[in-house]
Amino acid sequence: MRRPIIAPPARLLAAQVPGEKSPDRREPVRAQKSSVRTRKIVPLSVEPADLVGDVRALVGAGIHIDEALLDAAMRGWSENTRRAFRSDLTLWGQWCRLRRVEPAVASPADVAAWIRALSGTETCDLKTRAMATIERYLVHVGWAYRMVGLVDPTSDTLVKFERKAARNHLGVRQRQARAIRFKGDIADLDSPAAGVCLAHLLKACRRDELGLRDAALLRIAYDTAARRSELVAINVAHIEGPDSEGAGILHIPSSKTDRKQAGAQAYLSPATMMAITRWCKASEIDKGPLLRRVTTHFDGSIDGIGAEPLHPNSITLIYKRLIRQAWEKGLLGQMSEAELSRWCKAISSHSIRVGVAQDNFAAGEGLPAIMQAYRWRDARTVLRYGSKLAAKSGASARLAKRFSDQ
Repeated sequence: MRRPIIAPPARLLAAQVPGEKSPDRREPVRAQKSSVRTRKIVPLSVEPADLVGDVRALVGAGIHIDEALLDAAMRGWSENTRRAFRSDLTLWGQWCRLRRVEPAVASPADVAAWIRALSGTETCDLKTRAMATIERYLVHVGWAYRMVGLVDPTSDTLVKFERKAARNHLGVRQRQARAIRFKGDIADLDSPAAGVCLAHLLKACRRDELGLRDAALLRIAYDTAARRSELVAINVAHIEGPDSEGAGILHIPSSKTDRKQAGAQAYLSPATMMAITRWCKASEIDKGPLLRRVTTHFDGSIDGIGAEPLHPNSITLIYKRLIRQAWEKGLLGQMSEAELSRWCKAISSHSIRVGVAQDNFAAGEGLPAIMQAYRWRDARTVLRYGSKLAAKSGASARLAKRFSDQ
């Protein structure tokens, strides 16, 4: 019998109330009266017209703005860039109000003080940010001033030196998501699976519709090294196959690095095609979004399957839930609760993408082939993902192992 279809949830930005369950994170619990009050959910628009309004609110009504220019520029941005731009302008406006300064006349000294506060070099109530985040704030704030013809306070020499001081204080190394490789942190790909790995997460999947959806997600993510935005955008019509060998092709219409929507193709293994077929058959999906939300009752039984695609934020939550399930089933060896907690904290939607890069390096694949197959444009990113593996298999590691027993 066909499962009930859930009404499409609004794509809104909301603060998570402690104790609330996020999509795909519901766990079987005893029915009880909830004492948690839900906060009002406020939509966050990323339409060009709303961003133009934010710029006008920032610089004031007395400043002439070429709204046609602003609108054209913002329509050329991706949705994520618009969202970040709006968020960053809001933070800058809050800082200006804190210093009792009108944003339209803010000086380089105000920007420099903001950098010191964000980097933690000056005592302040603001949360310390990573250097990459601070750089993004400054880029977006600078754009806003230049777009309306005002002097850009972020381009001053004082700000440049303050940025350099912040980099020296914070460092420029970016925190990397912990990798989920197919068989775990092993040197030989023919070795048995160990620890947190894709093989164990697949075994931890349930045997109902939720588990079938999770298995399809895991296998697609590994075969294609897709980003979360690419995963949730997969449509049934984007999948071609299976061919005579059981394999398929996934058409990726657009991605983070493909703004002109030239599209790309990614290989789907026979095992992945079988996982997709099982999920589609159980959920009776024959068109529209492939990876959808599956909700459960309090006892863990399936409630329904949504009509809309998963939210991008759900991908990380699903990975973490599956790691916990694998741990509860004893698939992760003698892992302690503390280590489990550290694993879950370090996991992100990028973890499988990082693991794919490391497995390719372990298999002896060259950098150009990896970049072409998985749609990377920056070689430094791929090399950073493989740096941990290189440390364990490089010249120093081989020499140290040779004399380890002497």
